[in-house]
Amino acid sequence: MTVREQLNAEAAKRVLITDGAFGTEIQNWKLDEAAYAGSLGLGHDQKGNNDILALTMPEVPETITRAYLDAGSDIVSTNTFSANVISQADYGAEALVRDINLASARIARTLADEYAARDGRPRFVAGAIGPTNKTLSLSPDVNDPGFREIGFDYLKDVYREQIDALVEGGVDFILIETVFDTLNAKAGVMAAIEAGDALGRDLPIMLSMTLTDLSGRNLSGHTVEAFWHAVRHARPVTIGLNCSFGAEQLRPHVKTLAELCDTLIMVYPNAGLPNELGEYDEMPDTTAGLVGEWADAGQVNVLGGCCGSTPAHIRAMADRVRGVAPRQVSKPPVVTRLAGLEPFTMAA
Repeated sequence: MTVREQLNAEAAKRVLITDGAFGTEIQNWKLDEAAYAGSLGLGHDQKGNNDILALTMPEVPETITRAYLDAGSDIVSTNTFSANVISQADYGAEALVRDINLASARIARTLADEYAARDGRPRFVAGAIGPTNKTLSLSPDVNDPGFREIGFDYLKDVYREQIDALVEGGVDFILIETVFDTLNAKAGVMAAIEAGDALGRDLPIMLSMTLTDLSGRNLSGHTVEAFWHAVRHARPVTIGLNCSFGAEQLRPHVKTLAELCDTLIMVYPNAGLPNELGEYDEMPDTTAGLVGEWADAGQVNVLGGCCGSTPAHIRAMADRVRGVAPRQVSKPPVVTRLAGLEPFTMAA
């Protein structure tokens, strides 16, 4: 059984649980510059470079990942949201991209296998890939709408370097998350497909869009419907939403995706909206109650949390959806040819 088939088999039994935030959890450690930088001697300040902790303080991502597994996560993500040469250039750590991804993937893989061996329940590892701080669709210069800082092929190669290291470290899926620019995501998709081709096997992709306004569009202007149609050719094993707003604001968009998509739906919202200090106040039971309504309505297959969520939020979600039937994945829509020929199924 392939890992894609294995995930689908588990998702047919119950609503699965992914993990929660890394960034806000790392902030709770109150690490100083010396802790971030370790003995690497990069000549740049590293404080805030959460990804590099896989090399300098691996006990931090290990402890956080273990806490999510203890809380009930079926899927854990690598702490690699910014582990690419574009993002790491801010810290002068471009040369460490492969090492960071490899180390982070091995941390998550080791823990997932440990918990699976303990109780026989499969645990999966998603290699997390963030959008970078560049955009392919929009110009950063208001006086030059046609200007782009980077090109598609360059970004694809940036993602490919990260993906290759994550796969070497043992991830099951490539999670292209917090998609604010659909074209950026398509570069990631192409990189993942090429990586899978080079390996001679299926490398399943997870896709997660982030909304920038309540109308349900991302920064590049795509609705959730448009996003799905732009990426469905990649046969994502999951598609959904993360970050953006709290669960309350995502309600109509989750419903739209659930009715539209012929793959698993994974949603992991922020723990509500941040307060005036940028902190998240939504209590675990509140978040769990809101996402639990999606489960009750048969709209989701995988639930978790993004910014501000904690192991307590994940545990509350796991408790809330225990025994709730998962969303049934629909078959691809059937389209009839205009000439009256026999119906055919649209390729995924």
